[in-house]
Amino acid sequence: MNTAGTIDHPHTHDPQKQAPMKPSISEPAGSATEDVTTTGANDSRQNRTREMQLIQEALARAHMHERLREAEQQRQAERLAAARRMQRRAERASLRARRALAMAVMQ
Repeated sequence: MNTAGTIDHPHTHDPQKQAPMKPSISEPAGSATEDVTTTGANDSRQNRTREMQLIQEALARAHMHERLREAEQQRQAERLAAARRMQRRAERASLRARRALAMAVMQ
């Protein structure tokens, strides 16, 4: 028996080169299962491929959204740190000015 491949391990993954599915001999004529053609198989494979591509795009979009959020948080943290540095610098300058004024008044 020379088999071209199985369902799990097809000989080729190209739907055009695969043999169309045929109804089983053991099934009675007019059974509930429909005859599947290669166009149906192509459509389902294309839909699966499209869905997989959309999943990858959604993951990439979520990843980019997360990176943008992290970058915005980083910028906000840097602005806060700079504001605190400027506040400390202003407080030191204020203390120096008060000391200078007190020294000027005492003399």
